[in-house]
Amino acid sequence: MAKKVSTKKEEIATTNESPVRLDVDVAVEQRLVALYTLQSIDSEIDKIKIIRGELPQAIEDLEDEIAGLNTRIDNFKNTIAETRQAIATHKNEIAEHEEMISKYQKQQENVRNNREFESLNKEIEFQQLEIQLCERKNREGEAKIGEMETHIADAKQLVEYRLKELAAKREELTDIIAETEKDEERLMAKSHEQEQYFTGSDERYLNAYRRIRNAARNGLAVVTIDRDSCGGCFSNIPPQRQLEIKMHKKVIVCEHCGRILVDDDIASRAKEQLEK
Repeated sequence: MAKKVSTKKEEIATTNESPVRLDVDVAVEQRLVALYTLQSIDSEIDKIKIIRGELPQAIEDLEDEIAGLNTRIDNFKNTIAETRQAIATHKNEIAEHEEMISKYQKQQENVRNNREFESLNKEIEFQQLEIQLCERKNREGEAKIGEMETHIADAKQLVEYRLKELAAKREELTDIIAETEKDEERLMAKSHEQEQYFTGSDERYLNAYRRIRNAARNGLAVVTIDRDSCGGCFSNIPPQRQLEIKMHKKVIVCEHCGRILVDDDIASRAKEQLEK
């Protein structure tokens, strides 16, 4: 872990091979090295998560689908139970209508005139229509039950298939986690260790790093300059801005994407820090 030191200034002699860097702020340099080191560690953690791919989300989607299928099966079963209850009710109604028909037919045997006979006959016809209506509803109910049972069978078959698929993906994820867990734990410890560097007033740099990293799609909050461009958004960095970045006198961010910019020297020092 980089150790915080008091701010001091140093001059780097001019050579023919490298540009002049005057009044370099050592504390700023160490802060930049710590930020890029933290970024490198977190990027390695991101790679491990990428190796796992979309398995966690796929597993969650399968679990949701299975839960939805089971809910659908329960709804079908409830519909079948309600339909059977309705069929039983209609059968009781049919029995009652048949009793009424029998009653009216007996009454027809003792009628005194045609008007009474016709009146009873209409009542019989009405009861017969009611019976036909109940029978039609029962036929529809039986057809509905058959349809629901077919849906239940299909849903159960799909649940069985999805359960096998879920078990396979869980096993695959478990294997991947087992392979990468130690590396991830080691890197997480290093990341936490590096964060300890940012104490007191320097904590604002850590908060800024986290904010930028969370907002960035690729998780990059600290980037180098690549071909005169920002390594995050690839926007052009003017020569004067590049010179300021190489001076290491302050933390500089990209004017376009807000990422923290460092030069190759800081990246090399961060690499050395990780290799220790």
